Amino acid sequence: MKTFAFIDVQNTASTTKKLLGFVIDWHKLCEYLNTKWKCDRDNIFFYSGIDEGDEETAQEFESLSQNGCVVKTKTIFSYKRPNKTISIKCIDCGRENVEIVDMGYNRKSNCDVDLTVDAMENAGPDKEFFIFTGDGDFEYLIRKVLEKGTKVYIVSSNAGIKKPGLITKRLSTKLKNLVKEYKEMVFLVDINSWKIRIKKDL
Repeated sequence: MKTFAFIDVQNTASTTKKLLGFVIDWHKLCEYLNTKWKCDRDNIFFYSGIDEGDEETAQEFESLSQNGCVVKTKTIFSYKRPNKTISIKCIDCGRENVEIVDMGYNRKSNCDVDLTVDAMENAGPDKEFFIFTGDGDFEYLIRKVLEKGTKVYIVSSNAGIKKPGLITKRLSTKLKNLVKEYKEMVFLVDINSWKIRIKKDL
């Protein structure tokens, strides 16, 4: 069985930092995949956006590349979310008060297509993929590689953030349903179970 790893860096880093309370050491992750799961370094793919001028992150991924991993990076760009207009009517006088709420910015690097193409090019029987993401947009990709006979491990977490009136989960319902639907071909790996092996020493 030939093993490949496709790592959605932003999604995975956000999952461990925001939900699980630790920062990933990408070199340790590479080493763990290589030694524990027999994944050759040139079959470990990292996909990451990097802020313009962020030399530290750029050097970290350059080091991974020099260590034999496949690293694909793009510059992160920001785009404005549309502002919301909220109208509130005064109970006493009936006067309408309008307020504009600034919704801030989204940040994107658009590495999803690169990951998808690389995975499809390497899919086939006697292959197994570790796909590091909780993003439901990859459901279609996983279905297509399953058609080629590839076993898939989704590496993420089912942890969530609970706030009054709001529960958010990093792992998409679409991906959870795939695990249920293809019980002998798709498996969920809780990345928190790897914490001791891949955690960055801060």
